[in-house]
Amino acid sequence: MDKREQIRRIEEMEKRLNASLSAVHALDRALEEYQAALEDMQILADYLSSPDWRTDFEADEAGLLPPDLRRGVLSEDGIPHLLDENDEVRSLLRELAGEPRPPL
Repeated sequence: MDKREQIRRIEEMEKRLNASLSAVHALDRALEEYQAALEDMQILADYLSSPDWRTDFEADEAGLLPPDLRRGVLSEDGIPHLLDENDEVRSLLRELAGEPRPPL
């Protein structure tokens, strides 16, 4: 066996190990952050379907809110876009776990 080839192979496998560990650790951190955000997403979904959202939206349209107030939640596609993206992420996670994607 050629020692140079063996060393090259070990170095390549070491690189793959380190890259894989880095990816797994990054995904683990991201999943922890995602899990913490799930409650916020449910609260946002509930807000969007509540009378409060419509009241807040209409107050904004009437110019009754301060101009410097951030109001992304009042855009007509902000929360729905987030929820659609979340559905895509959940579908991908199911697929990665070996479950088939649900039909559209």
